Amino acid sequence: MRTRATTRARPAAALMLGWIALLWVLEAADAVSGNALDTFGVRPRELGELADVLPAAFVHFGFDHLAANTLPLLFLGFLAALRSGLRRFVGVALLIALTSGLGVWLTAPAGSNTAGASGVVFGLFGYLLVRGFIDRKPLDIGLGVLVAAVYGSILWGALPTGNGISWQGHLFGLAGGVLAAFAFRQRPAASLPGGRARPIP
Repeated sequence: MRTRATTRARPAAALMLGWIALLWVLEAADAVSGNALDTFGVRPRELGELADVLPAAFVHFGFDHLAANTLPLLFLGFLAALRSGLRRFVGVALLIALTSGLGVWLTAPAGSNTAGASGVVFGLFGYLLVRGFIDRKPLDIGLGVLVAAVYGSILWGALPTGNGISWQGHLFGLAGGVLAAFAFRQRPAASLPGGRARPIP
């Protein structure tokens, strides 16, 4: 008999592999077009750039930039989709991308152009880190501890630096992940006649 985790594993893996494949196809198209897709990055405090807040999470400045995000996005995204289910995961990812992108638009240095999936990576890290405590699930608390042990060092990337890395995107992505853990928390079970209970979606 298959468990819920086993049932979710295949679609979660397919979703994340498809997402990663899309990012690599887009970067290949960007390279062939002379970096034409870089215009979808976020330039701060320009009203027209608000339309790029979401697309910016799918654009990278070169294959090295994309490669650095690929494995953590694949790993953290798979875990989040596996534990949350695809519908909830899509909402979580969108909220993280919006929070990260808007944070960049509001606070990044004038004249900068910010793009990449790292804000989503930081958001998924934050989401997995706190989700178990919010939902009061021991398994997810343990998963958060594992994620902290493997990727905890990335938190340095959310601190202000002058090395050209968008710490604003990282910081607001992290905040978006924590916000998503609250916004998409699982509600307590609702009682049914006869002493049964069912979870509220």
